[in-house]
Amino acid sequence: MEEIILVKNGELALKGLNRSGFEDVLIKNLKRRLRAFGEFEYKKSQSTIMIIPVGDCDMDKASDAVGKVFGIAAYTRSASVEKNMDVILESAPDYLKDILEEAETFKVNAKRSDKAFPYKSPEISALLGGKLLEKFRHLSVDVHSPDVTVTVEIRDEKAFIHADQIKGAGGMPVGTGGKAALLISGGIDSPVAGYMMAKRGITLTAIHFASPPFTSVQAEEKVHALLRQVAKYSGHIHLITVGFTEIQQEIRRKCPEPLFTLIMRRFMMRIADRLAQADNCAALITGESVGQVASQTIYALGCTDAVTTLPVFRPLIGMDKDEIISVSRKIETFDISIQPFEDCCTVFTPKHPRTRPNVKMLEEAETALDVEGLIGSALENIKILEIEA
Repeated sequence: MEEIILVKNGELALKGLNRSGFEDVLIKNLKRRLRAFGEFEYKKSQSTIMIIPVGDCDMDKASDAVGKVFGIAAYTRSASVEKNMDVILESAPDYLKDILEEAETFKVNAKRSDKAFPYKSPEISALLGGKLLEKFRHLSVDVHSPDVTVTVEIRDEKAFIHADQIKGAGGMPVGTGGKAALLISGGIDSPVAGYMMAKRGITLTAIHFASPPFTSVQAEEKVHALLRQVAKYSGHIHLITVGFTEIQQEIRRKCPEPLFTLIMRRFMMRIADRLAQADNCAALITGESVGQVASQTIYALGCTDAVTTLPVFRPLIGMDKDEIISVSRKIETFDISIQPFEDCCTVFTPKHPRTRPNVKMLEEAETALDVEGLIGSALENIKILEIEA
C-alpha cells in the first residue's frame, strides 16, 4: 500500500481544450512548492493530479503546502492499492484506522470510473461498509451527516482509498493570469489585496516605498515578513523597495498641507507604473477600499489613477474593514501587519486632508515640484529582494 496525494482541479475543468495548459502550470507550481519536502512524481488523470512520493518524503508538510496552492478545489491523502476487492477490504481499515477510531458515524462512497471492475459501486460500498463495521464496532452508519465519508475510487490504473477531502485554496494557478505589481505598505490591506489577485492566477511583483529615517529598518523587515506569508500562496515575489524620503520632504516644503497625502499617492503611482512596466507587469494592484480613509474617496482615487498608464486593480474596493481583517487572519498576515512599525503612508499626514479633490487642483499644487527630477532620483534609489515562502 502506497500513500499519495490526490488533487482535484477546480475551475480548470471549465477550460475546455485549454485545460491541459492550465494543469501544466498547476503542476509546475506544485513542483516548486513541494520540492523542499522530498521528490514527487506527478500524473494527470480525469481532472485529478496524483502526487506520488519517490523515496522518503515529508507527507505532512507536503499536504499542508498543497492546501495553499491556487488552482486546487480539494485534495486528500489517499492509499493507492491494487484494483482488487480483497486488497481494498484488507487495506482500508488499516489506512483509515486513526480517523475512524475518532469518529462515531461513517458512510462509504464508491466511484467506479473503470466499468470493467467486477463490482458495481453499491456493491463496493456495501462490502467495505460491512468490513469497517466489523473492525470498528463503535461505529454506526449515517448516510446523511456522517462524521467521516470513506471514499473508494476505482480508476484505470489503481484503486484509491481516502477519507473526506480537504477544501483547497481555489482560484486559478498563479502564472495563468499575467503579471501585476502590488503596492505594499506594512498595513493590513495590501497583503490581502495581493493574496486575492494571486488567487486569480496573477504573478506578483511587489513595490514598497521607504522613507528613512522617518521609517525604520524594522518597517521594511515587516514588509518582507508579510510577503513571505503571501508567497506561501502566490509563490516567488520580486520585491522592489523605493527610497521615498526626498519626495516626501519636497511635498512637505512646497505643497499645501491638505494635499500632502494625495500628492504623495500620485508620486507612488507614477513610480510604480514605470517600475511595473519595466518588469513586464500589465497592471497595478492596491489595497484601497472606498471611503476607508480620506485618500480613498472616489474623488481621490480618480486623482491618483490620472497619473497612471496601466490599469489599477483594487480587489478590496467594496469590502469593509472587518471583512478584510477576516481574510488577513485566514492567511496569517494580520498579526504581522499590526506590529507597531510605521510605513511612509503615515509620514507627514495632514490634519485636515481634502476628501473631494480634483485633478486640476493637484496639478496646480505639483507645479511647485520638479516632478520628473524627483521621480528620476527615486528610480535610481531602489533595492531588489527576491521573496520566497
